[in-house]
Amino acid sequence: MQRLPDTALTIALASGGRQHFGWGVDRHMTADLYDALNQNTRASGQWGKKGAPKIPEYPRPKSKPKDKAPKQAKSVADIYKVFSRR
Repeated sequence: MQRLPDTALTIALASGGRQHFGWGVDRHMTADLYDALNQNTRASGQWGKKGAPKIPEYPRPKSKPKDKAPKQAKSVADIYKVFSRR
């Protein structure tokens, strides 16, 4: 697992779920850059009395809340179901 690319499905599942699939370091940095440019635009613009417009943030995958219950061991069949799901 050490040499897998950061966009691999295994890394995504370890990061919080399928919604993280394809989100590597480069994509996170692009989303942060997009948000930083929008904040700079809002801060440095001359908007008049109306105020600065609300610019939406770049959509990011949401992590599921952590369960406080201890995890139970999964069977090989359960792991196969997770990886073969489409």
